[in-house]
Amino acid sequence: MKISLVTGGAGFIGAHVTNELIKLGHKVVVLDDLSGGYLENVNPQAVFIRGSVTDNKLVEEIFDKYNFDYVYHLAAYAAEGLSHFIKRFNYTNNLIGSVNLINESVKHKIKCFVFTSSIAVYGAGQLPMTEDLTPMPEDPYGIAKYAVEQDLKTTKEMFDLDFVIFRPHNVYGEYQNIADKYRNVLGIFMNQLLQEKPLTIFGDGMQTRAFSYIGDVAPYIAKSVEIKEAYNQVFNIGADKEYTVKELAETIMQVMETKQELKLLPARNEVVNAYSDHSKAKNVFDISESTSLVNGVTKMVEWVKKHGAKETPKFKNIEILENLPSIWLE
Repeated sequence: MKISLVTGGAGFIGAHVTNELIKLGHKVVVLDDLSGGYLENVNPQAVFIRGSVTDNKLVEEIFDKYNFDYVYHLAAYAAEGLSHFIKRFNYTNNLIGSVNLINESVKHKIKCFVFTSSIAVYGAGQLPMTEDLTPMPEDPYGIAKYAVEQDLKTTKEMFDLDFVIFRPHNVYGEYQNIADKYRNVLGIFMNQLLQEKPLTIFGDGMQTRAFSYIGDVAPYIAKSVEIKEAYNQVFNIGADKEYTVKELAETIMQVMETKQELKLLPARNEVVNAYSDHSKAKNVFDISESTSLVNGVTKMVEWVKKHGAKETPKFKNIEILENLPSIWLE
């Protein structure tokens, strides 16, 4: 039996990848500190270990105990906008934590290291984003992701650790943490609607994103280790069609059969338009169909309604307050 480690397996994408791996016959060990995920998300067939990838001693113990074939690294705090104000936290969790895993993967001769990066590595003005572009990230989150990508490439050259890198974008669906007000705009909107609150939008709402349903992403991440053509490659993965944030808000309100005003907030420092080309992934993974925004939102809404509104916690360790959006101080 193939044994795989999934970091962040109690979180959104990680929980789905865990489910897909179990379907493929893997024994899965989940490592998650439950800072953004929920224990209820973890497949009961997986072995769950509560802890952080930043705890290098724990990471060493886990690798020593289990003879992993593959590592799927999905643990991260993916708040691009907030990452400017939590630099130490961002680099510790998203970069140093990744290095701990890479070190142990080299020592234990892991067959393939699968890493979920982000289209945040590209920055602005490169549309559509293709894998052959030179990344120019504009926030600490994207910088950390790109640094891990670069480290994996040098690790392959030095120690022959095979890898597959995915750059997903704006992924949504069941298991998403709708309580987090710093990321996951679909979850934020749905949580606000359940509480009959206005939908808050930074700027004029005309920024564009291609919102990607989880069912079009997780299965390909899971099975990537079985496709040798994917090894040591980088793939954009997600939806092709972009929408404005205002269009997204209208779609969610339509599906939830409710209406609230759109509350426009001062624009924040972010890439205005972000969508990527997926020709490479479609070719290697034989992807022919994708879920429409309406259908994907409908599936997520069904799940969200069953679980209800969530109280939104405040991020406790913001390191820089200058230029922080006022709504994040509430």
